[in-house]
Amino acid sequence: MLLTARAHRPPAAASRPLKSALLASAVSVCLVAAGAPAAPLGVGDRLFPYLGNPGYDVAAYDLSFTYSGSNSKPLQAVTTIDAWTTTTLERINLDFAHGAVDSVEVDGRPATFESAGDDLVVTPRDPLTPGIRTRVTVRHTSDPVSSGDQEGGWVRTADGLAMANQADVAHLVFPCNDHPSDKAMFTIRITAPDGYTAVANGLPTGAGRAGRTTTWTYRTQHPMATELTQVSIGRSTVLHREGPHGLPVRDVVPSKDRDALEPWLKKTPDQIAWMEGKVGPYPFETYGLLMADASTGFELETQTLSLFEKDLFTTPGHPGWYTESIMVHELSHQWFGDSVSPHTWSDLWLNEGHATWYEALYAQDKGGRTLETRMKAAYGASDRWRAAGGPPALPKPPEPGQKISIFRPNVYDGAALVLYALRQEIGEQDFDRLERDWVRDHRDSTATTADFRRLAEEVSGRDLGAFFQDWLYGEKTPPMPGHPDWKASAPASAKGPKASAAPKAAK
Repeated sequence: MLLTARAHRPPAAASRPLKSALLASAVSVCLVAAGAPAAPLGVGDRLFPYLGNPGYDVAAYDLSFTYSGSNSKPLQAVTTIDAWTTTTLERINLDFAHGAVDSVEVDGRPATFESAGDDLVVTPRDPLTPGIRTRVTVRHTSDPVSSGDQEGGWVRTADGLAMANQADVAHLVFPCNDHPSDKAMFTIRITAPDGYTAVANGLPTGAGRAGRTTTWTYRTQHPMATELTQVSIGRSTVLHREGPHGLPVRDVVPSKDRDALEPWLKKTPDQIAWMEGKVGPYPFETYGLLMADASTGFELETQTLSLFEKDLFTTPGHPGWYTESIMVHELSHQWFGDSVSPHTWSDLWLNEGHATWYEALYAQDKGGRTLETRMKAAYGASDRWRAAGGPPALPKPPEPGQKISIFRPNVYDGAALVLYALRQEIGEQDFDRLERDWVRDHRDSTATTADFRRLAEEVSGRDLGAFFQDWLYGEKTPPMPGHPDWKASAPASAKGPKASAAPKAAK
């Protein structure tokens, strides 16, 4: 995600099984509470303790949405979840908190259900035993209108809808196991009236007309976290071009803006080639940009179809290299964050630090904005960022009512600064090998900060425990290897700098 302070945008700038350490306490709660009143559960994430649910591992989602033509009315929806049970379940907890549930079936048989916190708690007729594949079908509405503090999920655009589910709001759109540690395959169907075009993650598998509506179907070819789901419904044009090695590239744009946006869109194939030169083959079946006629305050790396505000490209005054570097930020997330997803939200620095790193390298290559200058500026602010938001790998919890407030400067330029220090420490050759090995070894999976340290030590042949402890968890920024003259400014207060103090701002 690129959090963008528009008024101050500067010119610079198959799934891994759930780990027992994360789930142990949550599973024990599930078993103990089986005969008690329904209660919300989670997988024990430090930043979002209510997210995810124990006792099963989702294999696939099948999502169906029916759009009426009004983006202020609930969509009719059916969510089908195929999952493997990992323990005995008398109840199945799903994350779902913003829609009306009409009915639930478990393996084709009606089941009872009730709400508990942000969970939909389903009770099948018979308990589910470990190691079986089960299917849960929920018929519900999906409401694009925010209610109270329930913001996010659907984004209402000038001509329809798009999705922005990061970090913890996919469950405001559809029932799910809403935690990145449980990635799954997706099939997405969207029915909309004539005149609308619907696009989703993955590749199209068909479109069928019925009366005055069309149903589009898309399927992913790689597992995906719920927070990366994307559905676009609008009066849109889909543009097609070819990327490296014949990769299909498709962009979704408001039809009226097609010509104005084309000069930017045609840059994507070369940007993909640039990233492949840095870290290896593009990891998915397709890529493209979704240009939303909406004001979100951020861009977002939804898998295979990154979400952008149209105004980023049509508002005068942004240097070309800067706009392109933001495009590369979201593109690089396809490797770092989408293909290799964070196992917990405290591992977010691995997503945003790497996306910022390649954004900055691109700005250096194409715009002459030197990486060292940007990193020196980040070093100067790093102590303030740590005081305000926590160290890069130990971010402070989100502020009440501000669900994306974990996206602070220290997981962007502060985390890129860690990568710069690591390259200074182990050398450019080993660092470049580490980057390639990381996305290759953990492709289509999740990974932790500890995994990154282990691979860095393997590649460099060195014990880097003290280095990572100080750089990722320390309250103060350590000395920069090779730059003993760099100084960090002392924090003036607990408030820290504005987001715009970073050379860029994003998801």
